[in-house]
Amino acid sequence: MSEIINELFKMQDLLYRDFCASLMPTVDKARVIGVRTPDLRKYAKRIKGSESATLFLNKLPHYYYEENNLHAFLIEQIKDFDECISALDKFLPFVDNWATCDCTSPKILKTQPQKLLKKAKEWMKSDEVYTVRYGIGVMMKYFLGDNFDEEYLNLVASVKSDEYYIKMMVAWYFATALAHNYDSAVKFFTSPTLDEWTHNKAIQKAVESFRVSKEQKEYLKTLKIRK
Repeated sequence: MSEIINELFKMQDLLYRDFCASLMPTVDKARVIGVRTPDLRKYAKRIKGSESATLFLNKLPHYYYEENNLHAFLIEQIKDFDECISALDKFLPFVDNWATCDCTSPKILKTQPQKLLKKAKEWMKSDEVYTVRYGIGVMMKYFLGDNFDEEYLNLVASVKSDEYYIKMMVAWYFATALAHNYDSAVKFFTSPTLDEWTHNKAIQKAVESFRVSKEQKEYLKTLKIRK
């Protein structure tokens, strides 16, 4: 483990560390090394399959933010769907920030949508903040557009939490749904289902999106909940 940490510090960029730490209030700055994501991904590819990588994947929790991201990028190298899901199940409860959560995107997940959907539903019922957030992110990335079903909107809307990083992901999901499946998603705003903050944040993000038409944006503005 010390070998891997030494390598991470060799890639350290202090200005980048300060920038990253400023974006992650849930992570102590002392736990941020400051390694740029492309460098970390290259390193993950270099050590994948090695004894060090195997030991590293079995050692949780990690201390440094970059260790968590390296763990995520090593999971992305897994080519077997079930093995990847198992690795995610072990890792997600230890994720402690939005950035690590959102950057974890194994390509193998898209190969088995039905099994992935079942797993996403499980993740969204978790007691862990970032496991729930990850499940919503999966619904947003893989089950809008061509793979969409109106049932999925209800699934995400049913996630109730006071946690900021869950509410923000729900808002992001619905803003993206408005971009990809507008006619179905807009019903959740004409007959409000989400809490006031999430409702308004989703509209704000949709209005900021280049994928939502000007006419749709103007209409969405009229649907904001005002006190």
